[in-house]
Amino acid sequence: MTGPVTVSEATGVDPGLVEAFARLIPQLSSSSPAPTAAELGDIVGSDASVLLVARDGAGVVVGSLTLALFRVPTGIRAWIEDVVVDESARGAGAGEALVRAAVDRARSVGATSVDLTSRPSREAANRLYVRLGFELRQTNVYRWKG
Repeated sequence: MTGPVTVSEATGVDPGLVEAFARLIPQLSSSSPAPTAAELGDIVGSDASVLLVARDGAGVVVGSLTLALFRVPTGIRAWIEDVVVDESARGAGAGEALVRAAVDRARSVGATSVDLTSRPSREAANRLYVRLGFELRQTNVYRWKG
């Protein structure tokens, strides 16, 4: 990785972003294909999601996360999904920068909490979340698969 990490919101889709996700998604999930340009465009264009990307000093995308923001009767909810940092950039602050930017963005729109899930096997990520003030919740997570 080259130079300091910067985080910004993706506001458009270009071939470089598509290539970055083709490289990053297999590092996140072996069962999910990388998003197409159109699918990335749907994420970037949605009022309910914010796509944050981390770039190294050379401008190369080294990580990303998606922040989902939505209103429910009890307030504004914020949920972090699909955090991934390129293997070559792990340990250099990209994950922390992404999560901090997501929390700041959630606060700016009135969310009072931010949720995320992380597999227990992602030990470094789980240590990061705890270090940043996230608390393990005692809850049941259910998934419907159709």
